[in-house]
Amino acid sequence: MRSLDIPRLISERVEAIRRAVGDERALVAVSGGVDSTVSAAMARRALGDRLICIFIDDNFMRQGEPERVRELLSSSPLNLPVKIVDERNRFMEALKGLRDAEEKRKTFREAFYRTLGEVSQRENCSFLVQGTIKADIIETERGIKTQHNVLEQVGINPAERYGLRVLEPISDLYKEQVREVARYLGVPKAISERQPFPGPGLSIRVLGEVTQEKLITLKAVTTIVEEELEPYKPDQYFPAILGMESEFSKTLSSEASEALGLDQSQVEVKLPKERATGIIDGKRSYGLIAEVEIPEPTTRARSYDPKVLERVRIRLQEHHPEITRILYLIGRKEERGYSIALRAVTTKDFLRATPVEIPWTKLEELSRKILNECEMVSKVYYDATPKPPGTIEFE
Repeated sequence: MRSLDIPRLISERVEAIRRAVGDERALVAVSGGVDSTVSAAMARRALGDRLICIFIDDNFMRQGEPERVRELLSSSPLNLPVKIVDERNRFMEALKGLRDAEEKRKTFREAFYRTLGEVSQRENCSFLVQGTIKADIIETERGIKTQHNVLEQVGINPAERYGLRVLEPISDLYKEQVREVARYLGVPKAISERQPFPGPGLSIRVLGEVTQEKLITLKAVTTIVEEELEPYKPDQYFPAILGMESEFSKTLSSEASEALGLDQSQVEVKLPKERATGIIDGKRSYGLIAEVEIPEPTTRARSYDPKVLERVRIRLQEHHPEITRILYLIGRKEERGYSIALRAVTTKDFLRATPVEIPWTKLEELSRKILNECEMVSKVYYDATPKPPGTIEFE
């Protein structure tokens, strides 16, 4: 990545926003993430009170997030007056019954921009400022996954479709460059160093259909995971939730057993009903998830060696390229419930990522806490799939 002349960059982007908007008003939808915050801060410098800041509560945020973001952004030094727009029912209804990841992403995008179009009319805004970054555009153009905030680059005219002219002041920057700009602007560390959160929020960490029960469970687990894994400083870390149905695969169990050096009776590989997004030959693949389970806790603990697990992953994905994720069981309880997949990666540009090697004892401790505190969860897995072939997010 190229080095930045940050003062010059900010001055140029602020002036570009000022020229584009002229005497009119602009809207910005903030999320509390670094990308939208930097874009909003620049637009605020350019437009002052002619910038309208909103936070869309789509029901897919963390627990208490809308109020927390409004308080943080409205305070000094940012002083961005944020209005919360409650659209929870609209988004839940829009995604009702959908299971396919791309269909969910595109449906979310439509609901998101329809909402922005309606708010812009009420607020008499002609322009939308948004925090699209370079990685968003690359992944969408390459067909890996649809980023909800990429429009004109894929042939969608926002002025015709939603009545908004879009300004993207940081669309040529990568995440770490945006963080540099944020630090220079004095953005609080709680935002500048915050791990990325997807635009569609938890809707793409709920595999399969999004339901209120899954969301309530996932929000509770997310609070636990972010608190417990933060000391390990992954670039991104989060749980995803899977359904309760899966099928045993004798073939995959045999191959995983051989790679682990265990007897076949000691290893089970199951295929859940849900699928996950991956990357094969540079293109998006919506493929199978393989859940590798060693039922005996002592054997499981002895077998957890990152190099060994990587050998298992390579073996299964080389023989079965339709598999996009390999999950390893950490803990379980007898009650029937949802499965949780933990994801923690390190990355420089979010186009490639490596799983973080978290100590097995910590993973077991985290699993016990989730199983004890979240009654609807019966299994906890760790996703050790790099990007590629897996994407960072599950959908």
